[in-house]
Amino acid sequence: MSERFNVADIFGENVFNDTIMKERLPKNVYKNLKLTMEGVQELSLADADVIANAMKDWAIEKGATHYTHWFQPLTGTTAEKHDSFISAPKSDGKVLMEFSGKELIKGEPDASSFPSGGLRATFEARGYTAWDCTSPAFVREGAQGATLCIPTAFCSYTGEALDQKTPLLRSMDAINEQALRILRLMGNTTSKKVTPSVGAEQEYFIVDREKYLQRKDLIFSGRTLFGAMPPKGQELDDHYFGSIRERIAAFMKDVNEELWKLGVSAKTQHNEVAPAQHELAPIYAQCNIATDNNQLMMEVMKKVAYRHGLVCLLHEKPFAGVNGSGKHNNWSITTDDGINMLDPGKTPHENFQFLLVLGAIMKAVDKHADLLRESASDVGNDHRLGANEAPPAIISMFLGEQLEDVVMQLIDKGDATSSIQKGKLKTGASTLPDLNKDATDRNRTSPFAFTGNKFEFRMVGSSDSIAPANVVLNTIVAESFKEIADELEGSEDMQMAVHDMIKKLFTDHHRVVFNGNGYSDEWVAEAERRGLPNIKSMVEAVGSLVKPETVKMFEGFGVFTEAELKSRAEIKYEAYSKAINIEAKTMIDMAGKEIIPAIISYTTELANSVLSVKEAGADASVQADILTEVSGYLKEMKAASAKLAETVATAATFEGKAQAEYFRDTVKVAMDELRAPVDKAEMIVDKEFWPFPSYSELLFEV
Repeated sequence: MSERFNVADIFGENVFNDTIMKERLPKNVYKNLKLTMEGVQELSLADADVIANAMKDWAIEKGATHYTHWFQPLTGTTAEKHDSFISAPKSDGKVLMEFSGKELIKGEPDASSFPSGGLRATFEARGYTAWDCTSPAFVREGAQGATLCIPTAFCSYTGEALDQKTPLLRSMDAINEQALRILRLMGNTTSKKVTPSVGAEQEYFIVDREKYLQRKDLIFSGRTLFGAMPPKGQELDDHYFGSIRERIAAFMKDVNEELWKLGVSAKTQHNEVAPAQHELAPIYAQCNIATDNNQLMMEVMKKVAYRHGLVCLLHEKPFAGVNGSGKHNNWSITTDDGINMLDPGKTPHENFQFLLVLGAIMKAVDKHADLLRESASDVGNDHRLGANEAPPAIISMFLGEQLEDVVMQLIDKGDATSSIQKGKLKTGASTLPDLNKDATDRNRTSPFAFTGNKFEFRMVGSSDSIAPANVVLNTIVAESFKEIADELEGSEDMQMAVHDMIKKLFTDHHRVVFNGNGYSDEWVAEAERRGLPNIKSMVEAVGSLVKPETVKMFEGFGVFTEAELKSRAEIKYEAYSKAINIEAKTMIDMAGKEIIPAIISYTTELANSVLSVKEAGADASVQADILTEVSGYLKEMKAASAKLAETVATAATFEGKAQAEYFRDTVKVAMDELRAPVDKAEMIVDKEFWPFPSYSELLFEV
């Protein structure tokens, strides 16, 4: 039997959380830190010294020898530089263990090799990390021992944000300020802060490590660039929510235990749609903490998988022909005194505050659909969005039957007088209870769906940070709140002004609401008729970052400067080109060094077999037909490989957006042309000759 433990006993044991701070900090220092966390005042260096010393002592008791400023550069992953707690040796040869407030608050990693999109020249190396005191420090255990990790922001020497955290915190300030204005208009004088809350559902694949190491495509690009479909995929839906296999269950157990110790509230785990695909979802957390927790979740899953002889694949589309992986971003806004501004209550038609917030979000999503689409754009996600397995590339909102009815009452009649109520679901079996039924069904094809007291933004890619999506959500909703508050403030009859505003918002922006099948061709045509954008690729989406209205909005709220937006666009174009370049070169390498030689060996043996059979006077027509067919594929792949190499070489003559467009329109087409004959040949060539594990082995032999 495995060792038993109580989750409550270990949860957060490696986190410098509020309980630990109360125990270890003087009351006045604890109070000052809480005020700093609330944005009321700056932390003094004297208080920082006390906090740093307490944090160091606690971490050393946990076995820590080093500390690191843990930050999220624009690489899509996290970064860290480890420093030990030891000071310079004394005259007796011994050392002290020290950690100052200055070291806690500010770090100085080399910024020259992180993506900056032209904000910094390569020789301009200085960058700073700044402690995000609202996200708790934690001790992470691993092969290197234990390390105190301090969540930080990362900026350049000249002050521009070079990370995901800084604009996220700025956007949280923006929505807080504007949401409070809305609350005050609605008569709320008690709430002091509004915070976006997020829960990110993480999908992933698990494969056997030994098989993984035999595939260069998985190693270098995170996805299979070749691979014929196995006889069985996900057609029977038997993997979804199925019994979890023992090896995977052992992995999940260790992942949960590590995450719980780190204060990450891993809640739900299950098999996903595709074979070898799974999901892990946490409980909601404050937006920036949820972002940190999701990064930790991905890191822990990869580390634990390695210990189990497995590999965790976070790519959005590691296998062609089966479901890809996403990361559903569940977003809501709540006050410090427990009010969820997206809770419609039992009678939404009477809840003017909720309806005003709903109208504001409807306006934000309609006005900035292209920006939302861009926030979920990455190379891997291009394989999913619009491919009838994830939300379509067209941004729309699902409200459900109850809210849609209220909205249409206001649009058509000018007033909403009723709300569709919950019903009873009769099971029909005498031993089963009748169930309370929600007033609204769910819609898995909608990119932005209302699900009771939150919106589920379903487009985010499985490997992505959730920060960009939430930066956009926070800021575009803040803009809507601001524009609404600017118009309503000073109204003589506030109730009537709010009523008229709600009706106007619903009428002007109802085009973005769609409750039907987002996968259908009819919706594509209908969306075009409505004037909704259909942005089909990352390269096409990136341009929305630098539109004049986008720049004006972000600069107005202090979330991004124009230079920061232009740098991010440049980084995204470059990242796209680099990713496709790596994939193309990997295909050329695999074709030239593994696949073509293997097929030559196979056809040579087959040709000898044909001769032997003929010499024996028997019919060799079947062998000859197979030889002809495979030789034809061999010729195709040799030509396709040469063409791909030529297109890759040509790509180097372009830069920026033009290069990304060339990779999308030309190199990717050449990649598909190489893959086609290889996958056909795999279905014929003897398994003993095929140079790497097949889809069947990767997906079903875990």
